[in-house]
Amino acid sequence: MTTSATTSPLKAAKVDLLAPISQDMASLNETIRASLHSDVPLVNQISEYLIEAGGKRLRPAIHLLLARALGYQGVQQFTLAAVIEFIHSATLLHDDVVDESDLRRGRKTANAMFGNAASVLVGDFLYSRAFQMMISVGQMRVMEILADTTNVIAEGEVLQLLNINDSNVTEARYLQVIHYKTARLFEASTQLAAVLHGCTPEQEAACATYGRHLGAAFQLADDILDYAGDTATLGKNVGDDLREGKPTLPLIYVMANGDEDEQAIARTAIENGGIDQHHPDFERILKTIQDKGALKYTQELAENEAALAKAALAFLPESPYKATLLALADYSVSRNV
Repeated sequence: MTTSATTSPLKAAKVDLLAPISQDMASLNETIRASLHSDVPLVNQISEYLIEAGGKRLRPAIHLLLARALGYQGVQQFTLAAVIEFIHSATLLHDDVVDESDLRRGRKTANAMFGNAASVLVGDFLYSRAFQMMISVGQMRVMEILADTTNVIAEGEVLQLLNINDSNVTEARYLQVIHYKTARLFEASTQLAAVLHGCTPEQEAACATYGRHLGAAFQLADDILDYAGDTATLGKNVGDDLREGKPTLPLIYVMANGDEDEQAIARTAIENGGIDQHHPDFERILKTIQDKGALKYTQELAENEAALAKAALAFLPESPYKATLLALADYSVSRNV
């Protein structure tokens, strides 16, 4: 056993980061394709579009990695990894409709291609298929975790909706949205690996802690990239949060720490929305965020979350899978996509 999780043997790079589970990811993709088949042609069409869109499949990947790191030898990890991906994909379909987004991962969103109604309904199909599959695992604890998780995610979506155009959102309120809407599914992904392996309650809690903090680190890094990235690299429009009037942490920081003029700029941006990278005020707002140190502050919080995630894995024996889990925590706060 190791007593420290403060260093990562792997570089925090996207290339080959998931090499230790390359065969597992291939098995996951086969499970996804087989499980998405429907007698309804439009469901198959949109499902295929989602599969081809790719993505990091990070949530199922950390489930598979942790299952291997724990020494799990069964096959149910692939079923649950697919369930996790379906739940995530369903939330994305619904998110893009609510946010009126037209670009994700460098491609048109499903709602832009097929319409809002079809996207919402196929999202519902993914949710229901996920619950069919989780029942097949035959563990009440698995169903309990995933049922609670989907409920909390839905609450997070509603909380985020309530926060839009609200310049009074505090850092605490925003962090609650992060933990409900994003971190909770990461947490479930890692917790379920511990459940499958039959870990002790303490080990299960540690695995859940890793996922929860990793998810928060990724979301905080996304907040930064919405202001510091570029559309070609991100695969989505830079400034989407600003355009939608979402009070993410960089703007909230300016609201709490800026002078009167800086606060007024941030307040107007949140309350009015509609400001994208082509808007004449976009550069002014971006400069205010940078000059005030809001991105630096958000980065520090993200790095703290990543450190907490790594520390939670101290109980694991050394392995390529643990090394990758630690590297993913580093990658979460150093990436540009």
